[in-house]
Amino acid sequence: MTTINPYLTFNGNCEEAFNFYKSVFGGEFPYVGKFKDMPDNPNYPVPEADREKIMHISLPISKETVLMGSDTSEAFGKSTIEGNNFSISINTDSVEEVTRIFNELSAGGKIKMPLEKTFWQAYFGMFVDKFGIHWMVNCELKEHKKFEAENRKD
Repeated sequence: MTTINPYLTFNGNCEEAFNFYKSVFGGEFPYVGKFKDMPDNPNYPVPEADREKIMHISLPISKETVLMGSDTSEAFGKSTIEGNNFSISINTDSVEEVTRIFNELSAGGKIKMPLEKTFWQAYFGMFVDKFGIHWMVNCELKEHKKFEAENRKD
């Protein structure tokens, strides 16, 4: 099943914002990752000042909807400006479907991160479509799902 979720971007106060959202919606964060948790990449060195910022956080709002977010880092481009600080995140069940959606929606737009296998065991890419809308596409791979199943705490 393909799902669409909002993805919010912050200038260093993502954790504070998501703790606020959690107080409103309830629930738990299934994942909180900081930039320091990323594998080192010489092409994208993370400044020391950004290492404690949120790389990715998610908060389930309902069975179908997850609010997701992160802070920005100088290592990955310009700072967030209010008005462009959100994306639409699409999650699919197959590499074929995520590839099709990425290729078709990004046509005529600007690719920010090519669709590729990531360290979190997913195919992921980001782009701005030809109408200026920011998108993220993601397909979790079997290795990721197996890891989640083995480490579930319920």
